[in-house]
Amino acid sequence: MSPDVAAGDIPIPLPPPDAALPEVETIISNEEFEASVPSLDADNDHELDQPLESIEAFQRRIAQQQSDPAPEKGQDAPLGDPALADQDPVEEIGDAPVRDAELSAPLPPIDQFEVAPVQFAEDDRASDDDVEIAYSTKLEGLTAADKETDADLTDQFESLSALEKGDGKAANGAMVSARLSEDSQLLESLLQSEGWYSSRIGTRIDPSEKKDDTALTAVLSVTPGQRYRFSEIVIKADPTVPPNLINDNLGLKSDEPIVAARVQGAEAKIAIALPENGYPFAKVGQRDILLDESAGTGVYTLPVEVGPRGRFDGIRTDGNLAFDAEHVAVLARFKRGEMYDSRKVDDLRKALVATNLFRSVSVEPARTGTPVGDGTEYVALDVHQEAGPPRTIAGSLGYAAGEGFTAAATWTHRNMFPPEGALIAHAIAGTQQQGTGVTFRRSNAGKRDRTFEAVAEAFHNDYDAYSAYTGRLAARISRDSTPIWQKKYTYAFGVELLATAETDYDAATNDRRRRTYYVAGLNGQVGFDTSDDLLNPTEGYRVTALVQPEATIKGGFDPYVRGRLDASTYFSASENLVLAGRIRLGTIQGAGLFDIAPSRRLYAGGGGSVRGYSFQGLGEQAPDGNPVGGRSLNEASFEARYRFGNYGVVAFIDAGQAYRETTPQFNDLRYGVGIGGRFYTNFGPMRLDIATPLARRPGESRINVYVSIGQAF
Repeated sequence: MSPDVAAGDIPIPLPPPDAALPEVETIISNEEFEASVPSLDADNDHELDQPLESIEAFQRRIAQQQSDPAPEKGQDAPLGDPALADQDPVEEIGDAPVRDAELSAPLPPIDQFEVAPVQFAEDDRASDDDVEIAYSTKLEGLTAADKETDADLTDQFESLSALEKGDGKAANGAMVSARLSEDSQLLESLLQSEGWYSSRIGTRIDPSEKKDDTALTAVLSVTPGQRYRFSEIVIKADPTVPPNLINDNLGLKSDEPIVAARVQGAEAKIAIALPENGYPFAKVGQRDILLDESAGTGVYTLPVEVGPRGRFDGIRTDGNLAFDAEHVAVLARFKRGEMYDSRKVDDLRKALVATNLFRSVSVEPARTGTPVGDGTEYVALDVHQEAGPPRTIAGSLGYAAGEGFTAAATWTHRNMFPPEGALIAHAIAGTQQQGTGVTFRRSNAGKRDRTFEAVAEAFHNDYDAYSAYTGRLAARISRDSTPIWQKKYTYAFGVELLATAETDYDAATNDRRRRTYYVAGLNGQVGFDTSDDLLNPTEGYRVTALVQPEATIKGGFDPYVRGRLDASTYFSASENLVLAGRIRLGTIQGAGLFDIAPSRRLYAGGGGSVRGYSFQGLGEQAPDGNPVGGRSLNEASFEARYRFGNYGVVAFIDAGQAYRETTPQFNDLRYGVGIGGRFYTNFGPMRLDIATPLARRPGESRINVYVSIGQAF
């Protein structure tokens, strides 16, 4: 390249000196060129000094030249008329508006410029929304695979199929084809999950088999092929104690089909079994299945990292603490040196959650590296706490015939006196009862599930049977069930002191007089519960026995014993129907009826007793028409509970009576029947019962309504 050529230019090669060049035809002669060039001599200087011609003049001159006929060439005037609209033979730019007035109008401002939408002629054809292609789905050959497996592949396919979800309608043929392709992949996955790894799936779209039918048929033709089976099970792991711990829990055997769900379940079982048997750090590796297409078999290999076998050591805790590691150890159901068991760790985690003191809490094993001496090492538990808000305000509303409306509110500080020392202030306001009190409760008091409780309260009850102003002091130790932690065995024992001023019927004066009673007593209760739910049981039974030795101090010392036995049973007749029944027996031994404070006597009737009657409405009636209570009672109830979704209906019949005698008489039984509605929530069912008494007597209400939380029993 020549150095004079700039970078990026294309060099033009020069011809050699002796090359013969082609002759070039003359376009214009020199004479014509010289004539067209203005003279530059002195005589023409004045023309060069003239100002340039304006654009308007230039346009006018050019237009004149074009509009004037050229006689020598025989040209005609433009459009046959040299005189344009303004009678000027020269057209100017400004003349255009004469032909079109809109062209002369000034352009509108840009913010006012409007563009009219283009209107298209409507198509007589229907819109795309109205166009639909109907189709049906047809499976061929899948029943052969269904016969060889416990899984119903046809049902699985239909529940997941894109064609089935389309409900036999598509916008166009391409959509049907896409769904068919998607379902082909689905079928392949389903077959492989059951061990058919060499299946072939063909797809096609056929016209309808019916004449005069425009619908299509999407066909999937399945050839399952050979079902693969395990030829060998290989576990790569260190020895365990016991030796067959992994194999016994794996459950897979040679010559059984390679089923994905079985494989995943077996591996999950190993991952659970090892930590339950002393291996907290065991890890299940990535499986490998080597298929042999010619034999239709697979070699299954699973690596397992067993890790050290461990025993429980101490508990360490950190974070925002609700209580210290010492109290965490109280909740644990294991001792130092016991073989590690993940089930006990899960139990501890649930117990921590049940305290309701944490926003979050975790329990994880940690290696200490300290050998025990028998081939195991100590494993510590790291408990990370994040304490939550300790205070709670709660309220409830209820209604029952004979009791009226009741509103209750509580304020609770669950950890005012750590660990788990709660202070509870409560108040109740209702049609027939009002009161307030304070409770101190220590949960897990020195032992898991043991609760100490002390109560001081004052309240007023105004029932038909009596009116009472009562002060109460009580303390008890108990092991109770809760909605989170239901227990098979429960117990409670304690002491109670009452000072109460109550109205009672006086036969001498034939009216009611208020008397003051001082009552001191002990109480003990034991329970056995095999039911499956605390608030909504469907299976099992419950038995509770209560004994209360008491004494009334009123001008003397009158001891007596109150006893009560409750039993209930539950049976699921079907998935939605539960049959439930209960009985209650009560007695007071050792004192005359009128030597016992009215509030300590036994009564029957009401929402938790015999529905259809007012609260405490059954039993012996005084001449003033109000009940006086009794020294024994018997009750029984039967319910048929039918549930549909979050709702339910209940039909029930109750029976019962209270007696002056110290033992239940089982005569003069009163019956109530009714129906109820249930709304099931995550904390238990809401209950609405409507009942009526059978063989209604004068003064008894025809309809009684009861509203509360939980089943009647």
